[in-house]
Amino acid sequence: MTQLAGERPAVRQEVQSSLTFIKPQDTKPYFNSSALTGGAPEVFFETERRNVTVEDMRPVADTLSLDVQGFELMTYPTAVDDLYDDEAVDTAYAEELKALLTEHMGATSVHIFDVTRRSDGGAGAPNRDGLRGPADRVHVDYTVKSGPQRTRDVLGDAEAERLVKAGARIAQVNVWRPIKGPVKRSPLALADASSVKPNELVATDQVFPDRVGEIYNVAHAWTQRWYYAADMERDEVILIKGWDSDDQRARFAPHGAFVLPNTEDAPARESIEVRTLVVFEK
Repeated sequence: MTQLAGERPAVRQEVQSSLTFIKPQDTKPYFNSSALTGGAPEVFFETERRNVTVEDMRPVADTLSLDVQGFELMTYPTAVDDLYDDEAVDTAYAEELKALLTEHMGATSVHIFDVTRRSDGGAGAPNRDGLRGPADRVHVDYTVKSGPQRTRDVLGDAEAERLVKAGARIAQVNVWRPIKGPVKRSPLALADASSVKPNELVATDQVFPDRVGEIYNVAHAWTQRWYYAADMERDEVILIKGWDSDDQRARFAPHGAFVLPNTEDAPARESIEVRTLVVFEK
């Protein structure tokens, strides 16, 4: 059963930490993806670390909306014991998440197309395409250009065109869950989408072995409002908007890992994120 998460006592109301932002530049930035390098991404642009206030979202969890802030915190337990088991994730866990998004968002169909595990312990968490650590640059997974393109990649040109002609709405939503809880180290910071201006989203080429995608890196602004979920447990998920075809709703929720003060000796953060396309047909 899904429910808003927030009833657990908040350990912290807010923390002061630093996030990694892109420095705007004259030419279009780009980077080689982990899928291409086999390890950490290879970045060809300048970044900067800026101190920000990151608020605990738990006290306001019942006011958060995918369509306004671009993210939500929910309680949604999984029956899958081992989230490192690819077959279990591809079958039972995928069906759980499809049921969650169908029920919670009122979707007519949900399509899962990517799974990534991350850890800040050792070399990273294992995935089919290599080891992955937390993504510490604040970013958005898709753009006004790459969101529609990824839709065509996943659904096929004919089906994507049919949905557009039928006036369907399509949203890309990530489902982020701790593999082990509570998360004491490298939690996820998320920006309230309504506090991020379009000129703070910097389109950046992401180079894969077989294609070039596009994401937004994020430039810092003092008006941005940042949140995290203190001590996230395994039975909780954060839903994150990566792109929405409806420009009257929150379309992009910037996010990235950050360092909590005095957590060097805490257990490593282990998480799993599942990328989905959520379709709403009229």
